[in-house]
Amino acid sequence: MARINLLPWRAERRKQRQKEFYAMLGAAAVGALALSWFIVAYYGGQIDGQNARNAYLQQQIRMVDQQIKEIEELDRKRARLLARKEVIEQLQANRSQMVHLFDELVRTIPDGVQLTSIKQTGNLLTIDGRVQSNARVSSYMRNIEASGWMTNPDLSIIEARDGDRALPYVFTLRVTMTTPKPAEGEGTAATAGGAQ
Repeated sequence: MARINLLPWRAERRKQRQKEFYAMLGAAAVGALALSWFIVAYYGGQIDGQNARNAYLQQQIRMVDQQIKEIEELDRKRARLLARKEVIEQLQANRSQMVHLFDELVRTIPDGVQLTSIKQTGNLLTIDGRVQSNARVSSYMRNIEASGWMTNPDLSIIEARDGDRALPYVFTLRVTMTTPKPAEGEGTAATAGGAQ
């Protein structure tokens, strides 16, 4: 007799396949969760590492900014000190210039000229005065030009005023102060004398 299988094998097979499907689906879900956890952990570690590097860089930037501020402050102090040094050197170089200037003013003034004011702006002197005649002003300008401590006399104003009959003209003269260059023999002698 022929054997007939009356068991519901198709339903059993369908159940078996469903179990396998759910098992594979569960395994895929577990694998996907594990993979996503690894990805999140990896990128989280990368982000944490980058954040740590950023924090370190920010700290280093703050330190460098502080050093830059200190350097800028030192540069400002250096500039102030150099300016002071330059002023001191200029004063040292020109300390006798005023003495020589007043000495030359006395030597160059001809008779019939009276100075009323002297103003200094840098190396420029503005001399105001009274004079007997135009010829006296010309003589004064020649004397200034021949002086070693003053040069480039420039007559700005000369005009007659009624106030003083002995000195009827008022003048304004601009003169450039200079330091005379010593002759070679004088410079060598001065250097040798200064060294002793």
